[in-house]
Amino acid sequence: MATRGLPLSATRFFSSRRVQVATLAAFIFAAVTLITRLPGWPLIDDRAFDYLSTIGAEPLPENGPIIVAIDEPSLAEINVQWPWPRSLHARLISALRAAGARVIGLDIIFSEPSTSSEDEALAQSLGPDVVLAGDETLVTSDQADQFIRVMPLQLFSDRLALVGIASVNLHRDGVLRAMPAYDDSFAAMIATAAGIETELPEPGGLIQTFGGARTYPTVSYYQALDPENFLPPGIFKNRMVIVGLSLQNAPSIDKGGADAFPTSYTVHTGKLVAGAEVQATILDNLRMRSWIAEASGTMTQLLLIAAVIVAAVFVSKGTGWRTIIVGAAAMVLLFTGSYLTLRFGRVFASPMAPSLAFIGVAAAQATLDYAEERKNRRQITRAFSQYLAPALVEQLARDPSRLRLGGERRQLSILFCDVRGFTTISELLKDDPEQLTMLINRLLTPLSDIVLSYGGTIDKYIGDCLMAFWNAPLDDADHAVHSVSAALDMLVSMETLNSDLRREAEAAGRTYYPLRIGIGINTGECVVGNMGSSSRFDYSALGDAVNLAARLEGASKAYGVPLLIGEATAHAVQEHFVVFELDRIGVKGKSEQSVVFTVLGEECRQSLPMHRDFLQAKYGGDTATKKALAPMLIEQVPRLTTYYTDSIANSEIDP
Repeated sequence: MATRGLPLSATRFFSSRRVQVATLAAFIFAAVTLITRLPGWPLIDDRAFDYLSTIGAEPLPENGPIIVAIDEPSLAEINVQWPWPRSLHARLISALRAAGARVIGLDIIFSEPSTSSEDEALAQSLGPDVVLAGDETLVTSDQADQFIRVMPLQLFSDRLALVGIASVNLHRDGVLRAMPAYDDSFAAMIATAAGIETELPEPGGLIQTFGGARTYPTVSYYQALDPENFLPPGIFKNRMVIVGLSLQNAPSIDKGGADAFPTSYTVHTGKLVAGAEVQATILDNLRMRSWIAEASGTMTQLLLIAAVIVAAVFVSKGTGWRTIIVGAAAMVLLFTGSYLTLRFGRVFASPMAPSLAFIGVAAAQATLDYAEERKNRRQITRAFSQYLAPALVEQLARDPSRLRLGGERRQLSILFCDVRGFTTISELLKDDPEQLTMLINRLLTPLSDIVLSYGGTIDKYIGDCLMAFWNAPLDDADHAVHSVSAALDMLVSMETLNSDLRREAEAAGRTYYPLRIGIGINTGECVVGNMGSSSRFDYSALGDAVNLAARLEGASKAYGVPLLIGEATAHAVQEHFVVFELDRIGVKGKSEQSVVFTVLGEECRQSLPMHRDFLQAKYGGDTATKKALAPMLIEQVPRLTTYYTDSIANSEIDP
């Protein structure tokens, strides 16, 4: 951002903006890094995974396991108290094997003996196509923490049945997301029994769910006991079957728990997923290699750094309403990128920390910019309230972009107003400085109010002289018209002021000093902006147009008119006012002569043709025509009596 021409404070601000943004970005990076180390932050990342991994969830893999559910209908139909006789499970294994099941996984732990006949019946049905469940429990004591495995009876494992650990690890919010950390997990053993090669995930692998509860094809236990009568033909043909609890309503079964867990999909359904379905999901994750790996710490930090850098680059150019749009777009991109990486790259890089960092940098810098803007608005209000009308100051404060501090070229209309004979008045009042000060204030107050009412900018007061201009700092398409309108009102205000001063002087027994003013207006290109030193400056205008306006104010006395305007001003206002050309004068420092005009009332418009004839005679040296026209013009345009009289006398007016 260019800083040329700005006030020193603004220059320092913008020159240090990159340092400020870089410092802020470093602070936000450190803060977000610390926040992600807080105990509760992983829960936020986990919930982000829940939503991203289940949006547009992958379809259920083909030829996946079938669930044989120990459910409410089976409890009612079999009508035997739980735990069911092990001979009943033996019948189920035989029925499933006869129906063509490839592997049968019993998600039931047979760790304690039943009756010898029941145990023997189950043992006789086992084989290498059956997988039994084991459990692993963490036992905590004052001395040490110890993992205890609960395995099926040796009687069952001797019959070549495989054993897999069916335990799962829940995250701290109680949601099941993690793949089992065991090489001999229940799902892995089912895959082994089926002859499927699997690749175990790295520690921290996350489960890719395929839906909510009852997503997998499920049949009731009692139906699987007699598939020929209750189920379609070939339903178990060459399929992996998982047998386990799948209760929809009952909270527990014989106080052993319902074996159901919240999964990532629970955020959508609010329902728990049966342990048997969880094992089926884990099995499909293994055989399809669809589990999700968590991004490494290095990758997470790199993403965080990238988010901070991009945010810093963005806000280094400024903030505003676009910051909200870009911030929202950045959030969308971060979440979209995380989703695509998860879905197609099988890596979960949480978007939460990068999003927090990006928004943190943008919001913090926007807050600083807002505070700076408020400060600048106060500075603008304080500074320009001396020059502009309150309404214009408010416009600048609301939209500082309309203000270009520093040197810029603009077409201005400049007005100079001075008191006639003020030196004489000052000499007469040299012993009464209070009255002189009062007189100046009484004079300049209404004149200043008129300038401001027409949208002018007061440049400065030079003793009894007032300088103002239009079309800066705010644009004013009719600046010439407004400057002339202000001048005419200023002349009218002098009549009211002199009337008040006369009345006050008579009442106080003081000498009355009438005030008269002369005004010069010129329009032209100037350089406008803050002029001065680095510690003190004024908003002012410089250029030949300003110099000519000052000369016109001085020349107005010589022409006997209170208002003299330049050629460019006259051409700009001739459709609104009656403009009389008076002369062509030479100005010091310029080789070409300048045409000067005055403004008269509407009643003088009819005299313009005759006045033009007078000018032609004057410029052509036709003294006879001048003398013939002058008396008639003096009668029609009495305000120019001095001008016509001096022209007849062939007086050369030198401004």
